[in-house]
Amino acid sequence: MASSLIGTTIEWYDFFLYGSAAALLFNKLFFPGFDPLVGTLLAFATYAVGFAARPLGGLVFGHFGDKVGRKKMLVLSLLIMGTGTFAIGLLPTYSAVGITAPILLVIFRLLQGFAVGGEWGGAILIVAEHGGAKRRGFWSSWPQAGVPAGNLLAVGVLFLFAATLDDAAFEAWGWRVPFLLSAVLVLAENVSYYLFTVFVLTYVTREVGLTRDTALNAVLIASAVQLVAIPLLGALSDRIGRRPLYLAGAIGVGLWGFAFFALIDTRSFVAIALAVTAGLVLHAMMYGPQAAYFAELFGTTVRYSGASIGYQLASVFAGSLAPIIAVALLARYGSSTPISIYLAGSAVITIIAVLLSRETRQRELSADVGVDRDGVRGTGT
Repeated sequence: MASSLIGTTIEWYDFFLYGSAAALLFNKLFFPGFDPLVGTLLAFATYAVGFAARPLGGLVFGHFGDKVGRKKMLVLSLLIMGTGTFAIGLLPTYSAVGITAPILLVIFRLLQGFAVGGEWGGAILIVAEHGGAKRRGFWSSWPQAGVPAGNLLAVGVLFLFAATLDDAAFEAWGWRVPFLLSAVLVLAENVSYYLFTVFVLTYVTREVGLTRDTALNAVLIASAVQLVAIPLLGALSDRIGRRPLYLAGAIGVGLWGFAFFALIDTRSFVAIALAVTAGLVLHAMMYGPQAAYFAELFGTTVRYSGASIGYQLASVFAGSLAPIIAVALLARYGSSTPISIYLAGSAVITIIAVLLSRETRQRELSADVGVDRDGVRGTGT
């Protein structure tokens, strides 16, 4: 559990650091000359290509993870992610090398996506496949907690440098330090999470007109609360089942989208922090039991591949596009209402999927039936 939590935290620190920087800085550094909203849209497009590489990472790491072991692939994914993140910290900007800068940005973002695509399956399976089914939801939720922990770390480091440097210094070199720190660290559901944690930074600073610190602080508080909520809700899923929690979270997120922007539009920091925190707690109702739920849906011999590919394909069509769609809707209609409707529609898809799925709580993974090398059915331990 500890190794999976640490690995997941490091991996998602790297991945979310890019998203926060894209929301706040990359439009100026890599796409100057565009309208600020268009520049942000282009920055989010480079953010999205990382999601495009995630299914490939899930496919490759899943295949070899099922063949040679979970731990080796998990360590390899961390090394690849650290390399990509460190390289972004060294990139020249558009003013220095022109179009080469955003091209290199895309290449290293693809590397990040490939790495995170392989990490998730390994991290959750290392935990899920150890121990019995009785508390699997609780233990498997800890790698999930690494996601808000990574986001908390990423936003916290960015906030630290943004608060201690003036804007000129922060944009000149301060933003690079959090990326370079990655070297030290190495040595459905998707839509709601990325709207509540990434797009909100753009909305608060550009649409509502509040400071960068206000937006970062709200996400910091919300991520800290979610960090605690995820294992608690994972444990609750061991008692009442995976499906009821997932269903409640999906319904809650679909409804909360309408209150979310209304609270942010009040310009009150307390209201903004409440909006993001409540959104992430509702997201945690899905994300807490998710690792155990996905692990329990597949047999041992294909579990890494099945869980990874399904999860990462969903991230392409949900997580990567969510900030882009939100910015485009905001630019087109000048209102947050279409974004709330988009979130509600995504929640409806999740609700239908949960209703069509089966409950998997207390399934014994060690007793799975598989196929041995001679094609004879036997235990897939």
